[in-house]
Amino acid sequence: MTRKKRNYSRFYAIAKAKGIDLDQHKETLVSQFTGGRTSSLREMTPAEYDAMCECLQTGRPLGGSPAEYKERLRRARSAALNRMQRLGVDTADRTFAAVDEFCLDPRIAGKPFGMLTVEELQALVPKLEAILRKPVSEKPRRTIRIPLFIRADQRPS
Repeated sequence: MTRKKRNYSRFYAIAKAKGIDLDQHKETLVSQFTGGRTSSLREMTPAEYDAMCECLQTGRPLGGSPAEYKERLRRARSAALNRMQRLGVDTADRTFAAVDEFCLDPRIAGKPFGMLTVEELQALVPKLEAILRKPVSEKPRRTIRIPLFIRADQRPS
């Protein structure tokens, strides 16, 4: 029986994108997804490997159902979009260009709205609420005073 050579680039790419230190966490991750059977990537079954990559990529917890995760994600996105709409961001546009531009600001989220995980969206809501609580300070208007002289012996024209 010949073993098919597997490519683990997906796992390493996800770990790099998420900022996961593999020297420290790789064996723990593999052990978690194999139920403690092994700590080696090579000894994982293809199903275990795919499940691990999917969970790391989407942020879905181990053992959680995809439908439950999608519902949590939908609720978190809805909460964030509601606050953004109250801030005046155009959320009705199908391309989400305004929402993405708003979220790309490093002080807000630093990445496009569609790439935010449930945890990041939940962390975003308090930031947006804090912005909403800030009083809107209007710029002081410049007042121009024009002297008006009315003579008693002159009629208005």
